[in-house]
Amino acid sequence: MGNGALSGAVIAVAGAGGPAGRAALLRLAEAGATVIGSDNDPERLAEAVDAARYATGGATVTGDTVDLLNLEATRDWATRIEKDFGRVDGLVHLVGGWRGSETFTRTSLDDWDFLEMLLVRTVQHTSLAFHEALQRSDRGRYVLISAAGASKPTAGNAAYAAGKAAAEAWTLAMADYFRKAGGAGGPTSAAAILVVKALVHDAMRADRPNAKFAGFTDVKDLAEAITTVWEKSAAEVNGNRLWLTEKP
Repeated sequence: MGNGALSGAVIAVAGAGGPAGRAALLRLAEAGATVIGSDNDPERLAEAVDAARYATGGATVTGDTVDLLNLEATRDWATRIEKDFGRVDGLVHLVGGWRGSETFTRTSLDDWDFLEMLLVRTVQHTSLAFHEALQRSDRGRYVLISAAGASKPTAGNAAYAAGKAAAEAWTLAMADYFRKAGGAGGPTSAAAILVVKALVHDAMRADRPNAKFAGFTDVKDLAEAITTVWEKSAAEVNGNRLWLTEKP
C-alpha cells in the first residue's frame, strides 16, 4: 500500500460508515493513504474500518466516533489526527441524508431542520476544523459530495436541494480562502465539489434487481473520482464543481 499514488497522505473521511464511506476508505487505502474515518454509529464504523483493513492487507485505516454536530469535538478530531500522524492532507465529506415530499406545498420544515444539520452544519464544522491543517499540507484537499438537484431543485425536493446548495456555497467560500492564502503563486490546497445525481451500491441493486438507476453513480466509481482530486493540481480543482453526471 505504501507505493500508491497517495503514499504518505493522511486523509480523513467524514461519514465513513455508509456505503459510499466504505468504498472511499477502501479506495484511498489502496492508493496508499493513511485513512481515518468517522461516523456517529460506532458499530457501523468499526465494520467499515475492518473491511478496508482486511481488503488491503493491513493498510493503516482507523476510525473515530465523532459528533460532527459539535464544533469543538470536530476540532479536537482534526487536532488529534495532525498530532498523531504529523499532517492532514484531506477531508472527504460523505455525511448524507435525504427527505422529500410529494409536492412543494407539503414540504415539512422539520425536514429542513433535519437536513440542515446533516448536510450543512457538518460541512461548516469540518471545514472550520480542518482548513488550517489542509492549508499547511502541500496537497491539502477538502472534497464535498453534492447532488445535481442543488443546481436544479424540484418541487418535492426543496429542503434537500437547499441544503446541498448551502453546503456548496460554504465549500466555495473555503475555496476562496485557499485561493487567497496561495497568493500570486496560486492555491496549494483546494476545496472541490463532486456532483452526482444519486448514488447506488450493490445492496440497492440486489433489493431492486429490475431498477435501471439511470444516471446514478456507483459508490465504487465515486471513490475512484475522490482519489483523482489529488492527481490534479490545486489550481485545477479549487472552487470547481466536478460533474460525475450530466449537468441539469
